[in-house]
Amino acid sequence: MEITTIEAKTLPEAWFLCIKEAMDNGYEYVIDRGSHQGAKRKELYSTTIRVEYPGSRPLVPDVPLGVPPPSSMDYVESYLPYLMVGTKEKNEQYTYGEDIDYQLKELVRIYKEGGFGTNQACMSIGSKESIFLESPQCLRVIDTRVWEGKLTFYVYFRSWDLWAGFPSNLAAIQLLKEYVALELDVEDGELIAYSKGLHLYSHHWKLANMVLRR
Repeated sequence: MEITTIEAKTLPEAWFLCIKEAMDNGYEYVIDRGSHQGAKRKELYSTTIRVEYPGSRPLVPDVPLGVPPPSSMDYVESYLPYLMVGTKEKNEQYTYGEDIDYQLKELVRIYKEGGFGTNQACMSIGSKESIFLESPQCLRVIDTRVWEGKLTFYVYFRSWDLWAGFPSNLAAIQLLKEYVALELDVEDGELIAYSKGLHLYSHHWKLANMVLRR
C-alpha cells in the first residue's frame, strides 16, 4: 500500500497536484457500496496533504476555458453554514455543523483558559450511530494546534470526492480556521489533511485530463 504525500503552497495547487496523482497512480475499481454504486473511481490508498499558505486567495481553483469550475466562492459561502451552524433540515441525515457548532465554543475556551500547550482541542464529527447511516459522514475529525503563534488545522476524511468535494470542503474549513484564529488572537497557519479514500469518479476523468491539459 503506497502512502502519498502532497506538499503545496496554496489550496488550488493542492487540488491540482492531487488530481495529477490520482489520474497517474490512483487504484481503479468498481464501487460496490456508496455514492455512484456500480461506477468506477480512481482512488489513492492513503494521502497526506500539507498546505503551507492555505489562506492565500483565491481559495478555490481556476480551471481552463471549457472546464466547469469544481467550486466557487459563492458556493463555499453558501456551504459554510452547513459546516458551522447546528441546525438540520428534515431531509438531511446529518450536517457537519450540528457537531462542529456544539464543540466550537469549547475548543476556543480550552485555548483561552488553558493555554496553547495542549493536544486536547480536537473536534469529532459523527457518533457510534454513524455507521448505520446509508451515507455516513465523510469528514470525521478537525484537530487543531497552536504552535509559535499560528493555528494549524488537521482534518481527516474517511472518503473524499476530489473533483468537487475537496476544493469546497477545504475552502470552507479554511474560513472556519481563520475565524478561530481571530477568536484566539493568533496568526493563521497551515492546513494538513488526510484521507484513506481520496478519489475521482469516472465521470470526472475527462475533465481531470482537461485540467492537466492532456
